[in-house]
Amino acid sequence: MKLKRLLLSTAAFCICLFGASSVYEFNLNSIDGQPAPLAAYKGKVLLLVNVASHCGFTPQYKELEAVYEKYKDRGLVVIGFPANNFMGQEPGTNEEIKTFCTRTYNVSFPLYSKISVKGDDMAPLYKYLTDKSANPETGGDIKWNFTKFLVGRDGKILNRFEPAVKPDAAQVITAIDKALQ
Repeated sequence: MKLKRLLLSTAAFCICLFGASSVYEFNLNSIDGQPAPLAAYKGKVLLLVNVASHCGFTPQYKELEAVYEKYKDRGLVVIGFPANNFMGQEPGTNEEIKTFCTRTYNVSFPLYSKISVKGDDMAPLYKYLTDKSANPETGGDIKWNFTKFLVGRDGKILNRFEPAVKPDAAQVITAIDKALQ
């Protein structure tokens, strides 16, 4: 187990140091604590969202689930990354977060373990997503919960939607439809 952790840490360090070429290079844990590499979604369109349970945007879980249900058979996967970076709006444990999401919003899309999406402890995936030099059109700091990144089947970032843009907004649906073609 220690060797596995060391290898994963080394891989994450190398990705940060040398730059990733797609989201598929990142290995994180599921909300249940199991390894869940994003490479498992190769060939799928992804909607990556930093989520929180005590935020004004939390009701977007309902729209995220509806979009997932509508498009999952065509190859869309919505993935939630709980983060407590904004005013302590995700204080719970992974188990508490999972229970809240499933009981309150019937979330069935994949949730990952709580991570940091900004600051010194930012997860390598979010370093990649927000890197302005690698992703000039979609990079930049995460400003709040429920920032959405649409990722193409090749693992490259296609679009970024800020928190106020609902998951079922016309611009998001148009981008998803285009990515799924």
